Amino acid sequence: MAHVDLSKYRPYIVIGFVVLFTLLVIWMRGFIPAADMVTPEGVNLLGVDPWYNLRQVEQVVANFPGYAWFDAMTLYPTGDVIYWGPLFIQIISALCILAGATTRPEILVVASWVPPLMGAAMVPVTYLLARKLADWKTGLIAAGLIAVISGNYAYRSIFAFVDHHIAETLFSTIFVLAYVVALLAARDRPLSPKSLETLKIPVITAALAGIGYLLGYFNMPTMILFALIVAAFTLVQFLLDFFQDQSSDYLVLVNVVTFGVVILGTVAFGFPHPGFDLSRYTIGHVIACAALIAGTLALYGLSAFLKERPKYYFPAALAALAALAVAVLFVALPEVYNLLISSLIAFFGEQPVTTTVLEARAWSYGAAWSTFHWGLVLAVGGVAALIWWSREKANPAHIFVLIWTGIILASTAAHLRYEYYLAANIALLAAICAGAIINVTWKDAARLLRPASSGDSSDPGPGERQEKAKKGKKGARTRDTGKPKVPPRDRPDPLRVGAFAAVVVVTLLFGGICFGTTLEMAKTVKYGGIDSQWMEALEWMGANTPDPGVDYYAIHDEETFTYPEDSYGVMSWWDYGHWITFVSKRIPNNNPFQHGVTGPNGSAVYLTSTSEEKANRILDNIGTRYVITTHEIATG
Repeated sequence: MAHVDLSKYRPYIVIGFVVLFTLLVIWMRGFIPAADMVTPEGVNLLGVDPWYNLRQVEQVVANFPGYAWFDAMTLYPTGDVIYWGPLFIQIISALCILAGATTRPEILVVASWVPPLMGAAMVPVTYLLARKLADWKTGLIAAGLIAVISGNYAYRSIFAFVDHHIAETLFSTIFVLAYVVALLAARDRPLSPKSLETLKIPVITAALAGIGYLLGYFNMPTMILFALIVAAFTLVQFLLDFFQDQSSDYLVLVNVVTFGVVILGTVAFGFPHPGFDLSRYTIGHVIACAALIAGTLALYGLSAFLKERPKYYFPAALAALAALAVAVLFVALPEVYNLLISSLIAFFGEQPVTTTVLEARAWSYGAAWSTFHWGLVLAVGGVAALIWWSREKANPAHIFVLIWTGIILASTAAHLRYEYYLAANIALLAAICAGAIINVTWKDAARLLRPASSGDSSDPGPGERQEKAKKGKKGARTRDTGKPKVPPRDRPDPLRVGAFAAVVVVTLLFGGICFGTTLEMAKTVKYGGIDSQWMEALEWMGANTPDPGVDYYAIHDEETFTYPEDSYGVMSWWDYGHWITFVSKRIPNNNPFQHGVTGPNGSAVYLTSTSEEKANRILDNIGTRYVITTHEIATG
């Protein structure tokens, strides 16, 4: 039988599978839900926050590429500050303009397609990252898993969930890919400031990593979490390089260039928010990135200074300097100290104001297994594989992925919302585990599956065997059973065959369960929009109540804006604030950002008040003219 060499067709096979997985995402998270959700009136968006994003899209389309950092159409009578970035909204707005979508139904349809398209973009990005960390087989497994993985990631990348969450995952994964490429490009080349040729590729790839970071930053300021990941990785990698007598020149180059680009982009973007809060667009981000660069240079200088000293000097010196730095910040710069502590609490702690928000609650073991199930088992194997590969000489890309996963896992444990970040880590690590085991065991599995006759091409025919048997009777006690003999080295190892079968079964089980779960969600997600009675009430309000006198499409300045005398607010529970803004084009007194809920005039006090006089006084204080209630609000 002729042997077909598939290796020369491998690039086409790989591209074919990546395209297939990409189309699978578009079909499953795009076309299936869209078939039941697109109507002449547009799309009944899912959840709550997507409605406000559409309000922003309409505003940006009318003022492209202008972006409002203050919105007078919510949180009457003060208006509200916007704390996330413009990139996701501007991408949708640009697509609407390019597609000629000018009416509300058209804008709703175009916007609804962006999340599944971003989910589809995750497929090639994940393939490239896994390919860089391991090989093409691992890349294909990772691409297939990220295409079907279920849970928050799948929901937030489905048609009609128009929110920036999938953009956060996509842009942060692009940054990780670019940063890993930069690390390996710099590590694998002899770097010399006297030779620009040796610096060209590392500098270019590091600059691209900086651009990848900026994409995430322009989408959400929480991208600062990845600066923290880089900082933690830098510390660990310096220690490993020091103990293994490896130069850390590459790490200095990558961090300085990457975050130098980030600082330039951040300054060019501007600081729409005052102060140093890292959860908003403040100058605090520049300070944090500058501190990361300074810390990298300090570690490099310290490691060079202690190069000839005993190995324990370096970690001891780091511990002493860290304690001194914390003490100095606490005493001399309490604002900076409090900023760091509050930022850590925001990512890894819990605050009372967010406990009523589902996505801000802690992640439970049950929720973890329900979402990722067998993927968790494979991911543990992936972690073990990365550690094993780095046992003799630490690969910085592998160390970075381990620290990235650890910090994202800690964030997810504190806040359920980060589960959609973690999906990329689970798919990647599961693929690394599967790929590593398959690479070690596939030859044994192939030997087991190979027909016996193919094991020895020189096997004699039946006539020859009979002739040899006759000759054997004369001088030797030979016995020919007619079966070819298999050399020991060609016999399959039962343990390896079992490992191969187990990892294939578990990987298929993980992917299959995820596929079924995501497919079922795609078929039923149409029921997650605004209730028909709510929609009818909101449309009636928009048509039968006075205009509040605020231009819905205009961009207002917080410092100069004042509400017209005839303006007013609408009271309801905070869940419904964005619906009131978008559907009715009226101004709610509170919103799903949990603003206007607490305090003496908050909706919580009003709705739980047992005194009509007190309740009316609250409405008077905040300029409320209409109240919307439901049986859920009335009965709790």
